[in-house]
Amino acid sequence: MIVHAFLRWIETARAADRAKAASVLARAYAKARIAPGDRRAAEMAMIFLLDDPAPKVRLALAEALASCADAPRAVILPLAEDQPEIAAHIILCSCLLTDADLVDLVAKGSDVTRMLIANRSHVSRAVSAALAEVGGVEDVLALLENEGAMLSRRSLTRIAERLGHDADIRALLLDRDDLPSDARHALVEKVGTALAGFGLIQAAVGTGRVERITREACDVATIGMVAEVAAAEMPALVEHLRVTGRLTPVFLMHALCTGRAEFFVAAIANLSGQEERRVRSLLSNGREAAVRALYETTGLGADVSALFAEATMLWRREAKGGGGLHSVSEMLLVRSRAMGNAACQAMLELVERLAIAEQRQTARSYALIATREAA
Repeated sequence: MIVHAFLRWIETARAADRAKAASVLARAYAKARIAPGDRRAAEMAMIFLLDDPAPKVRLALAEALASCADAPRAVILPLAEDQPEIAAHIILCSCLLTDADLVDLVAKGSDVTRMLIANRSHVSRAVSAALAEVGGVEDVLALLENEGAMLSRRSLTRIAERLGHDADIRALLLDRDDLPSDARHALVEKVGTALAGFGLIQAAVGTGRVERITREACDVATIGMVAEVAAAEMPALVEHLRVTGRLTPVFLMHALCTGRAEFFVAAIANLSGQEERRVRSLLSNGREAAVRALYETTGLGADVSALFAEATMLWRREAKGGGGLHSVSEMLLVRSRAMGNAACQAMLELVERLAIAEQRQTARSYALIATREAA
């Protein structure tokens, strides 16, 4: 009866009074202060108030019901789709919004709506996947910064594909331990592309040299990444590098000469189309002619295949004898110069430069760690 009187009263009440009354009604409902027999009537009254033309009335409902676990979904869902200042209370706080509700809001809502969802105290994998697919830079940044957001590896990869051009997005992704290796490499490439396209750098260094330095830096970063990739991820990384044109003879030779055996085996298996077990057996125990034939199936020319086969034999000997693997490329370079093989010599000189670049990066990391420990 009290609710019926309330409905008659709001027909002539001012907006400010209606807002106060809506707040009282909703808070009484949320705190279970309404008699059980009147709760249904109270729900109908709140649903009726959703059509009130004054936003402050609907805001009063949202503020009172946002944290109520027993609020009627018939009231909560329309409030979540109301104008941003009203919807914010429901989207940020209500536990009644399901993943399906939130995914639907991501799809049809505004940028503000997506930002609010990204800032919820808990964001499930499904909702994060929706944001990764359609969200803009600002709401995805909020998602990545939200410790309560659960992101699958696929969602992280999708974010890298869509928004990896943004420096802040890249930084947050690269700081994550769960970023897939192929997505990490793609971001490293984007960093290199961004630096290479920076006008001041091009003017100071020259376009040609910038491209070479950028490529070397990306190769060094990739080589470093290879050492940290789990075995289960290696095929995906290798396939990504193949598609992006990174499995060059220079890169492969550097990997071989520096003992990145797992990566090298996976790369040769990918390029040759042969089973990894057979590739591993040939590289470990096969005769030089068989190893050379294997390399030729990857598309390497005869001279380069012969050089790779020779490098493999040297690698085996140095590995078994406990020698430094870096000496393999040095020995090959000396032999190529002596034989006058210009093509192989040019390739090995690039391998040498890549090795030097990697050593310089290692030295920088070492110095940084030593400085921190001394502080």
